[in-house]
Amino acid sequence: MVEESEPQTESQNDVDGEYDEIQDEILEELESVHDPEIPVNIVDLGLIYDMEFDDDGGVDIDMTLTSMGCPTADSIMREVELTAEQVDGVENVDVELVWQPPWTPEKVSDEGRTQLNAMGVNI
Repeated sequence: MVEESEPQTESQNDVDGEYDEIQDEILEELESVHDPEIPVNIVDLGLIYDMEFDDDGGVDIDMTLTSMGCPTADSIMREVELTAEQVDGVENVDVELVWQPPWTPEKVSDEGRTQLNAMGVNI
């Protein structure tokens, strides 16, 4: 991510804008991926921490899980990879599971909280 204080050329702004669009599309697609134990998508759960892009269509996604002992970690990560690769402009995806910062319920979006509350789960 480019800090605001850094001077940018017009072409750099265009590239950053293109990556912003791709990131938005990836996040939209990832709303179809759910943690099997929690019926809320991984974006609204706040499990996607970061995305970095390279010029060859590569995307590195840092994500976490709600618990270190998640028995479906591998399948969730694979689904994230396959789903993100469906976005135009994305050639390959590397998903990295990270534990810092630790996931907390505060990372859940307002939409995620609404969904959880509708199921009787208050966080």
